Amino acid sequence: MRSHSSGSNMSPIVRSPHRRGRLASQAISLLALLTALSCGCNGRSSQRAEGGAAGSERSAGAERGLPEVEVYAHRLDEPSRDAWQKPGEVVALLDCRPGDTVVDLGSGTGYFLGFLSRAVGTEGRVLALDITPRTVEWTEDRAQKEGLSNIEARRILPDDPGLAPRSADRILVVDTWHHIEGRVAYATKLAPALRRRGVLMVVDFTMDSPIGPPAAKRLTVDTVVEELEAAGLKTEVLEESLPYQYVVAARAR
Repeated sequence: MRSHSSGSNMSPIVRSPHRRGRLASQAISLLALLTALSCGCNGRSSQRAEGGAAGSERSAGAERGLPEVEVYAHRLDEPSRDAWQKPGEVVALLDCRPGDTVVDLGSGTGYFLGFLSRAVGTEGRVLALDITPRTVEWTEDRAQKEGLSNIEARRILPDDPGLAPRSADRILVVDTWHHIEGRVAYATKLAPALRRRGVLMVVDFTMDSPIGPPAAKRLTVDTVVEELEAAGLKTEVLEESLPYQYVVAARAR
């Protein structure tokens, strides 16, 4: 993986203002919606944000069980999102292999399911985890409609991913990490689930992104690195071309 390792001086990721401006115009239709759903960012059922320096919150989406998923799913999954989310690049960075078991933690409306399903192939498996019954049902329906036979949707607890030891080759967490309460403790539960050479990858919004949760609820890349390191993981800040997000990969030491 191309990276800045946690043991070296991390160089800042330089982002082009011109490129960001073009993509901002494409993403503007999602801005109001993502702000309104900031406690369940990008259609992912929120968990509770960690207290302390990162602040604390209770997800309105989690409280309501995301009853509006039928209303906003098509907007969160609209093709214009691909321009800034760059799912192909995200999955490439995850470096899935045929036959892998990949976890989509906080799968929400299932935006990444098709990409992950194809990456692991018919011999692989994608575990779509979320905390509300309705989003799990939505994921099951979506997988059936799209003919994704290697998808398994599960409901999990807000404070426990419910993964067995050595059960996952890759764990992907997109726009969800900032919602989790007790992130160090949560990462400590994720770490044993990784198989040999397994990777946990966190994708979340930068502090200056024009879309995403309110700034007070965002996490800096350094905070994510510190939390994962505190859980005993070795981290890398990956080089990428995402205009609004950073990517942190973590492995067992």
